[in-house]
Amino acid sequence: MNKAFSWPRVCMEKGHISSRAAYTSIILLGFVSMMGDTVYEGARGLVPDYLYYLGASAFVVGVASGLGEFLGYVIRLGSGEAADRTRAYWSFIFLGYGLIVAIPLLGFAWTWEIAVVFVLLERLGKGLRAPSRDAVLSIVSKGVGAGRAFGLHELLDQVGAVVGPLLVAGLMFYTLNNYQVSFLFLFLPFLLLVLALGITRRKVGVVGVRRTEAVDQEHTKLRRPFYVYTFAVFLNTIGLIPAALILFRASVLLQPENLEWFVPIVFVIIQGADAVVAPVAGYAFDRYGVRLMAIPFILSIIPALYLSLAVSLEFIIYSAVFFGLVLGMQESTYRAAVVKFAPIQSRGRAYGIFNTAYGIGFLISGAMFGMFLDFNAPFITIFLSVVTLQALATAVLSATHIEEQGKAVPSSSESEP
Repeated sequence: MNKAFSWPRVCMEKGHISSRAAYTSIILLGFVSMMGDTVYEGARGLVPDYLYYLGASAFVVGVASGLGEFLGYVIRLGSGEAADRTRAYWSFIFLGYGLIVAIPLLGFAWTWEIAVVFVLLERLGKGLRAPSRDAVLSIVSKGVGAGRAFGLHELLDQVGAVVGPLLVAGLMFYTLNNYQVSFLFLFLPFLLLVLALGITRRKVGVVGVRRTEAVDQEHTKLRRPFYVYTFAVFLNTIGLIPAALILFRASVLLQPENLEWFVPIVFVIIQGADAVVAPVAGYAFDRYGVRLMAIPFILSIIPALYLSLAVSLEFIIYSAVFFGLVLGMQESTYRAAVVKFAPIQSRGRAYGIFNTAYGIGFLISGAMFGMFLDFNAPFITIFLSVVTLQALATAVLSATHIEEQGKAVPSSSESEP
């Protein structure tokens, strides 16, 4: 009884993680992400509207969004490698979450250029913390399954992602669309985030920090199926219109009516759909594997098509719902699939490479769809672009599934660090 209570150190020393211990760690890590999302997802629901208010075009908003995702994901390549090499996972987690302070500082941004700098700083923090958090999460998931772990984590994550935009929407409504006050108020949940992170570090302890025994180089190598899978996700991401541009289009319709406060509600719709589908997709992934991901690839076509036809708020809401469904499947299954292709000793590096490709896809997507909106591209142009990209992505994904059947990650790679 005492041994079970003193987890995680005892369990990690024995190389075994009970399901109870695994769920405890997953819930704690999910709670930290929930607090983080309350701050930065709350702000992200308002940032495109704020940039539009400050004079930015759709192209600027798309590039800023894509550049932020690109920066956050590219940084993960270096931070993931460094985390694997030093095993200082918690140092990266603390530093990364600390940079969320840039979000409430948006209240001091009086030009769109300054606002973009703060947004990029927060994305930098995301890049520093995410590989270490995902590596720790993938390690503790051994007791319950990667799909369940990432799905549950995503569900908790999305609670904050829904509460945050609702909080900001309420602030905008009651302050008569005062952007500065709404952003500055987010200092309060940021302080709660810092407190929650300290508690989580103390409770979870050394999970993922203990060094591995020496293993053969063959057992730490990232194999071809991993890179094929990463390329499929890269193509899929290019063909998915960014959430920032869905919100930008909502701003164009709502600002003339003094309904800016409703823009974060559109983001809540995205996050709500995400929260509903994420755990279901996670469980389904554990059963069906990589082939399940053809579903979000195909659904990725729909948001851009609805948005290109958006002459009313109704079409924007349809676009937001389908984007949220895709996002929920992305964030639970896309990361979980990396576990199938990457030895545990190289998980940080694998997530770094994967997320770098993911970020480049976001950058290209933001620039491409931003230009489509600014230049009022014909529906057929958008249709052919997204269908072609998602068809290619699905074809590459099929090749990944075939290679997955023939090449498994070496079994010895599942030894615990």
